[in-house]
Amino acid sequence: MSRQLYTFFRSSTSFRLRIALAYKRLDYEPRYVSLPKMEHRAPSYCDINPQGLVPLLVEGGRSLIQSMAIIEYLDEVYPEPPLMPNDPLGRIYVRAVSQIIGCEIHPLNNVRVLKHLKAQFEADEAATNAWYRHWIAEGLSGLEDYLRRERLFGRFCYGDSVTMADICLVPQIFNARRFNCPLDACPTLLAITDRCMALDAFRTAEPSTQADAF
Repeated sequence: MSRQLYTFFRSSTSFRLRIALAYKRLDYEPRYVSLPKMEHRAPSYCDINPQGLVPLLVEGGRSLIQSMAIIEYLDEVYPEPPLMPNDPLGRIYVRAVSQIIGCEIHPLNNVRVLKHLKAQFEADEAATNAWYRHWIAEGLSGLEDYLRRERLFGRFCYGDSVTMADICLVPQIFNARRFNCPLDACPTLLAITDRCMALDAFRTAEPSTQADAF
């Protein structure tokens, strides 16, 4: 089946999907969409993704959007190796961790939000970075506390198996490190990230290894 991934190397959500595809050993043709050049807002791109965001996965002629929804789709269509637990309690835990990152943390440090802070409220670079670090610190420390309380993590967020939770975590930690966010309060998350980055699927999806990296 033909498969194309519209991606930008520094996009956290694109990073998630690259990891998932690599972990499941699913080949795809990369289509690079430059966010700085506003290629995601071009009419030709919006024709296939009206939301005008990345990533976009086109499989069998169908356009699939939203990284976590796509990851669950891939797990249903290509179940091995799994990225979701078999039991309902395991699945809700993995979804909760993923959504803490994808719905609570990531939106507040999205490039669109940071640009709006600068344009609408005349925030300078220092103020924008302070905003970013505040929400990253609050979100990741809360996630660290959640993992410790639930005590379901092992080598990875859920036991010793890679799940969607790890796929969401790693790009968020990469972003936090890029903006020099203090992460001393997150030793569990950092240890899990390091274990993930020892795996080929995570290393090959890492932003600096992508052909459109600059």
